[in-house]
Amino acid sequence: MKSILKDNRGFALILTILIVSLVVVMTLQFNNSMWSDLYSSSNLRDGIRLRSIARSGVNCALAVLSEDSSSSDSDSLQEAWANSKELSSNSITMFENGHFQVEISDLSGKIQVNRLITDDGKYNEAQKMVLMRLLSSEQFQVDSEEVGNLIDAIKDWIDPDDDVTRFGAENGYYQSLENPYSCKNGPIESLGQMLLIKGVTKELFHGNEHVPGISNYLTVYGDGKININTADPLVLSSLSDDIDMEMVSDMIEYRLDEGNDLKDPLWYRKVPGMADTTIESDLIKTSSPYFEIESAGISGAMIKKVAAIIKREGEKPVQVLAWKVE
Repeated sequence: MKSILKDNRGFALILTILIVSLVVVMTLQFNNSMWSDLYSSSNLRDGIRLRSIARSGVNCALAVLSEDSSSSDSDSLQEAWANSKELSSNSITMFENGHFQVEISDLSGKIQVNRLITDDGKYNEAQKMVLMRLLSSEQFQVDSEEVGNLIDAIKDWIDPDDDVTRFGAENGYYQSLENPYSCKNGPIESLGQMLLIKGVTKELFHGNEHVPGISNYLTVYGDGKININTADPLVLSSLSDDIDMEMVSDMIEYRLDEGNDLKDPLWYRKVPGMADTTIESDLIKTSSPYFEIESAGISGAMIKKVAAIIKREGEKPVQVLAWKVE
């Protein structure tokens, strides 16, 4: 009888230890889950706050662009909207926990890829040559034959017909791929769609740590005229066969001189050595209706980004065409 009682007491002790262990494990698990929920809630709260700060940066940029539109008929990198450091520095005193960094880019300083063709679906020869010069730049390392094929493929993607242009590609090519899809046969709505076009690789489009991608120089907005006051050096060199990189450097130096008048797109002829240089008048202008605003709400190591594409048109209110929250 005593032996049985001893066995029961031993079993009870083991059972008690198991129950206590289970309670401890459950308590620790609950505690961990509680802290995890609190941490997630804190991150969610901070994320919402930083996105609001980032939106404030966009609104600040909209105000600057709107004011600029009412005070000037031309746009250049000498204006307030182009000074992103000054725009961002003011935000440090606006918020208790965090600030924004905002940058405004002139989309009219880029090459409008949809203008490669005319309304009847034929090549726009002037725009074709601009795009060809860009893609032929040494940094992209695309040979002349590939450049021609790539431009044909872009034309076939955006023209309305199903006729293959030389070495381009129409629906038959895209439907034969392992993961088939249809040829757009219409305007490119966002630059990312270009990755669907035959020959447009991710490396060519996005670039790498050493070389920027072609996406940095292209846009889908605008009438095809490029703002010569804000265009990137590589875009400037693509405007004419007569322009070399030394001339580009002189053009940039000229347009950064606040004493020079940049309202007339023919100002480039006043640059030393460029009096006889010709850029087709249908390719350049000095005003910009389309801009991209990128704003980041920052607090410590945490960052939330917001981007917007906007259009300014005369005295009309600034219009937001696209909005992206990361």
